[in-house]
Amino acid sequence: MSETAPAADPAVAAPSHPLRAVVLAGGLTFEREVSLSSGTQVVEELTRAGLDAELRDADAELLPGLAAVPADAVFIALHGATGEDGALRAVLDLAGVPYVGSPAAACRLAWDKPAAKSVVRSAGVTTPDWVALPHSTFRELGAGAVLDLMVARLGLPLMVKPASGGSALGVQKVSRVEDLPAAMVSCFAYGDTVMVERYVEGVELALAVVDLGDGPQALPAVEIEPASGVFDYTSRYTPGLTEYHSPARVSDEVVGRAAALAVQVHEALGLADLSRTDAIVTPDGEVHFLEVNVSPGLTETSMFPMAVEAAGHELGDVLARLLARRAEIAR
Repeated sequence: MSETAPAADPAVAAPSHPLRAVVLAGGLTFEREVSLSSGTQVVEELTRAGLDAELRDADAELLPGLAAVPADAVFIALHGATGEDGALRAVLDLAGVPYVGSPAAACRLAWDKPAAKSVVRSAGVTTPDWVALPHSTFRELGAGAVLDLMVARLGLPLMVKPASGGSALGVQKVSRVEDLPAAMVSCFAYGDTVMVERYVEGVELALAVVDLGDGPQALPAVEIEPASGVFDYTSRYTPGLTEYHSPARVSDEVVGRAAALAVQVHEALGLADLSRTDAIVTPDGEVHFLEVNVSPGLTETSMFPMAVEAAGHELGDVLARLLARRAEIAR
């Protein structure tokens, strides 16, 4: 499968009145500020596209507010657990509120990085070897012995990351065995389970997928070039520390394989509407799945909007069509 720009969806009729959209952003996670930036950008884009869009936080006022003034559809721009672990979506399902994005069960699976890697590997997707263990294992069996086994099995360098979470919070590359304990301690600050993954050298790609009614389609790949060599939280959100190339500077053959991988991941995990897969392309052209994001960043400097622009589309138009489709399905 090759990259394909989203085609017009004749099944989504233009509403007779401006579509009313509620954009959820904020929450109480480490990624609150990034989420608010995404949500603000989404509201601006949807307003330009002709929708009646309102920004709301996911707090105690949300459900009463949606009951009092129903939205035609909700767009979830929440990052971190609130927006991506499926819990909020399950509550919206209970309330009968239509929303753009993947269903709760699929989000729970994608949120658990080791579980997602197991599913996509079973589907035939290449992904770096990994071990995921809770903090209690190191405490009960002895951290030194367990870490020695990890290094013996996976080798060095290693990528240490929380087993769930986004924005690369807690992610570190470890090249020396003596640095591994400190990296683990730092990572446990973001969750009880750590995933240690074999480091794969290569070109990192962000692979956006959208489904406007004709099945999931990959947008042009965005190449990520962090100055530090590791796309961690600092590299993501500090201006000037990362260069982005859209479309990516890889061969057409690699582009096709990467696009096919992103769509395969989207389908294998049961995702819907939009997703962003992160992958590494090795020097020999093999594409490795790293993780998938069901609520990708949508700020002016985020990779999903870059992919939409590279496909020749306006972000607001794409998001408006996703909302219109969900509103139509709910009618």
